Amino acid sequence: MIRILYDHQKFSTQLYGGISRYFANLIQKIKTLPDFEYQLGVVYSNNHYIKDLKTTQLIGRLLKNPNYAYKLNKYYCEYLLSKNEYDVFHPTYYDPYFFNKLKKPLVITIHDMTYERLPEYFWAKDSLTFHKRLNIERADKIIAISETTKKDLLRYNNVDEKKIEVVYHGIDLSAPFKTTAVSNLPEKYLLFVGDRSGYKNFYLFLNAFKKINNNFPEIKLVLTGGGTMDVAELEYIKMLGLTEQIRHKNVSDTELNYVYANALAFVYPSLHEGFGLPILEAFTASCPMILSDTECFREIAKDAAIYFDSKSIDDLVSKLDKIISDGALREDLINKGLSRLKDFPLEKSLKETLDIYKQLV
Repeated sequence: MIRILYDHQKFSTQLYGGISRYFANLIQKIKTLPDFEYQLGVVYSNNHYIKDLKTTQLIGRLLKNPNYAYKLNKYYCEYLLSKNEYDVFHPTYYDPYFFNKLKKPLVITIHDMTYERLPEYFWAKDSLTFHKRLNIERADKIIAISETTKKDLLRYNNVDEKKIEVVYHGIDLSAPFKTTAVSNLPEKYLLFVGDRSGYKNFYLFLNAFKKINNNFPEIKLVLTGGGTMDVAELEYIKMLGLTEQIRHKNVSDTELNYVYANALAFVYPSLHEGFGLPILEAFTASCPMILSDTECFREIAKDAAIYFDSKSIDDLVSKLDKIISDGALREDLINKGLSRLKDFPLEKSLKETLDIYKQLV
C-alpha cells in the first residue's frame, strides 16, 4: 500500500481553480485503487472540488474567518507530517513550512514559471519565486505540466533534469458534457475566461475588442471568473465606451461549459502560461479559439487554434475579424480541437503521476 499525503494550501485558498481541481482529481483516482491511499491535510475548506470529503466538515460552521481556517489546516498538516504515516508527500503549493518535519520523499508540481519569465508584472516583495526555488531544490521528483514548463525550469533553476517528469493535464473524455443554462447572455459574443491582471494581457484584448465592436456592434464580450470587476477595470471599460457591450458572469463548472459552448470564440491573450487548461475546456465545449502566439499554447493546441502576436492590437483585431466572419474556419477549428483533445485523457495524466509515486517508494 502506497500512502500519499497532500497538504492544504490550495484547498485553503481556492474556491474553484485549476490547481485545486488537479489535486482533487488525483484524490478521486486514489480512492478507487486498492494499492494506494491518501491523507489530506484539511480540517475545513470551502473548496468546491472536495466539498464531499468528511474531513472538510469536522468543525464547518465554527470557522467564519478564512485566515483562521488556513492556520488550522496548516497546523493539521504539520501534525500529519510529524506522525510520519505516509510514503510520499505532495504539497499543493510552495510554502516551505514542512521542510523541518519532512522525512519522506517530496514530489512537487510546477504549474508555470510565469513569475520567473515576466517578473516585471509581479510585486517585488512576493515570496513565491523564493519559495518555489526552495521546493525545486528540495524535491525528489518534479512534475512539469508541459515541455515548455520543463524548459523554463531548466533555464531558471540549477536543477537535475533527471528529477523532472512532464505530465500533461488531462480531461475526462468519458464523462458526459453537462451544461447549465446561464441567463442574460448576448446572442453573439466573444469569451474571456479567468484572471484579468498583468500578464493576462486583458487590456490589449479590450482595445482590440473596441475596434471589433465598431465594425460588428452586435458582437458583445462576456467575461467569466477572475473575481468581481474592480473600479479601475470598470473605469477603463467606460472610457472605451464599452460598458453596455461587456458582461461579467461568475459561473459554476456546468455553467462555464454552457458559456463556452455558446460563444463565437474563446480568446486567450496571455503573454505566458504553463499549460492553459482553458484550451482543453474550450475543446470539450466545441468552442473555436484565438490564442496568443506563445510557445506553450502552440505546444498544447497545435493547429486547433489561430494565433496572434501577443503585443499587437492590430494583429488580434485581424484574427478576431477573421474568426467572426468565417463560419467554415470556426467549424474547422472545432473539429481539429475535438481531435486534439483525444491526446489529453485524464486517465493518462493520473497514471503517469501515480507511476512517479511508485518510483519513489
